Amino acid sequence: MTAGAPSGPAPEPVDVEALRARLGGRSPRIALVLGSGLGALAASIEDAIRIPYAEIPNFPQSAVTGHSGELVAGRLSGVEVIALSGRVHYYETGDSAAMRPALEALKGLGIRVLVLTNAAGSLKPELRPGDVMLIEDHIAFSGRNPLIGEPSDARFTGMTAAYDEDLRAAMLAAAETEDVKLRSGVYMWFSGPSFETPAEVRVARLLGADAVGMSTVPETILARFLGLKVVAASVVTNYGAGMTGAELSHEETKAVAPTGGATLARILKSALPAFRA
Repeated sequence: MTAGAPSGPAPEPVDVEALRARLGGRSPRIALVLGSGLGALAASIEDAIRIPYAEIPNFPQSAVTGHSGELVAGRLSGVEVIALSGRVHYYETGDSAAMRPALEALKGLGIRVLVLTNAAGSLKPELRPGDVMLIEDHIAFSGRNPLIGEPSDARFTGMTAAYDEDLRAAMLAAAETEDVKLRSGVYMWFSGPSFETPAEVRVARLLGADAVGMSTVPETILARFLGLKVVAASVVTNYGAGMTGAELSHEETKAVAPTGGATLARILKSALPAFRA
């Protein structure tokens, strides 16, 4: 099978009109995909409508612990948003396009800006656990691509400016306002679910990566294919394999993520009004 190709028939689309009806006619333009450590941000959304993914036919559902698995619509910093609290990862399905039905549904609801977040491992000593990294570019070294098998010429999606410059500037300005250090860097996607080896971490560093993780890149490619603007940030939960001598674990990720998640939440709350402009 071609790397990145779906393992079976294309998934059925989400019924956008039925979902719109459940949202009470709200028409947000910004959506957030919340990774590990950002559950509190979803909980802070005001006037919220919460819909478990299990209640949305054909919506991709994650079984990863630490992801609540619900769509939340409401106001954050006075801005109408939709938040996806949890995502499906490539390693759960073997399909790098697993999030396509969710992103197509968001676009159908009127979303124009997609904010992606994740937990990541740092490759640089100065990028410490608990820090936040603004993603300025990515490396998808595995060759897996969610657009493999797409028949239209739109599959030849440009990725020169995958992460919107204006949205990144708004994030940096918000971090300055909040007196938070926000570093920019390159994120390298590994398929998971096993963590990277020390040798892979060394290769990633040589290729120019600053952090590594198991998500976000397929969603960025799909979002750009769909015409959405993207901004993304990583919550650093650990140093890469071999940098400290300690073994990595998902438990460590879940334990550390809320610290950086709280910092990223502050930045996002400050930046959102600028995203709306």
